[in-house]
Amino acid sequence: MKVIFAGTPIFAVPTLQMILNSGHEVCAVYTQPDRPSGRGRRLKMSPVKVLALSEQVPVFQPESLKLPEAQTELVALGADLMVVVAYGLLLPQSILDAPGLGCINVHASLLPRWRGAAPIQRAIISGDDETGVTIMEMILKLDAGAMLHKEACTIDPDESASELHDRLAVLGAEGLKKVLPLLERGLATRIEQNEDEVTYAEKLQKDEALIDWNQSAVILARQVLALNSWPVAQTLYQGQVLRVWRARACESSVTGTPGSVRVGKGRVLEVVTGQGVLQLLEVQLPGGKRMPSDAFLNAHDVTGVTFG
Repeated sequence: MKVIFAGTPIFAVPTLQMILNSGHEVCAVYTQPDRPSGRGRRLKMSPVKVLALSEQVPVFQPESLKLPEAQTELVALGADLMVVVAYGLLLPQSILDAPGLGCINVHASLLPRWRGAAPIQRAIISGDDETGVTIMEMILKLDAGAMLHKEACTIDPDESASELHDRLAVLGAEGLKKVLPLLERGLATRIEQNEDEVTYAEKLQKDEALIDWNQSAVILARQVLALNSWPVAQTLYQGQVLRVWRARACESSVTGTPGSVRVGKGRVLEVVTGQGVLQLLEVQLPGGKRMPSDAFLNAHDVTGVTFG
């Protein structure tokens, strides 16, 4: 098949690599325009563009696919299929209709649960035991197309969003590899989503990073893991922002003011919450490196400290 691939971040790279290795022709890669990055604000290519150029695949970077010239350019490619993975731009109906077999998407949840922008993080925050990827047809309504295939996996209780992200990126490629030959032979099975089971994964906001110590330790542990690696959970320590990269809830009969700090067994930084104790396993101060809590305690006296 002649395939157009559309994607931008590292999550999309394993799927593009799989298609390149599959024997299908990737006639074009669409990715978002290069963006300023780092202290020097130099333009940086997306991970998908880096791979495409290394494989000598033509790269297109329109600001929008709603532009008539961009639509004309894509239609002229004459593709059989368009595969979209975390592209970041809306596809108008004219684009959805352009490839002979339509457009399909690799989405990081078990639809219809967690449609939207942050399915990995919302699954962790909600305490889901299972997630996965769904290969689906694309329609104008967000993540609402018929499902072609699902790949499920369990969520480890101590797994961060960044770790789960990497696993699902590979799982998405594996799922699509099973779907492509079925699409080519016209044997793919379409299953409509049950609208009664839909949940939405709202985009993460920076203000979600602030830890409210009145919440339970279980909820806060999920928050910390879900916000690793962005925007990273944080609290105030002696007027400084302390970022919390990894944490674990533990049952404890300890009572006290939520936010009050103590040193637990094994020199683990522990904080009293509204219910239970949260162990801060990896933290970071401004300008410093991420460090395990015992290293933090070696450098800081937390006697009588209460996090804000």
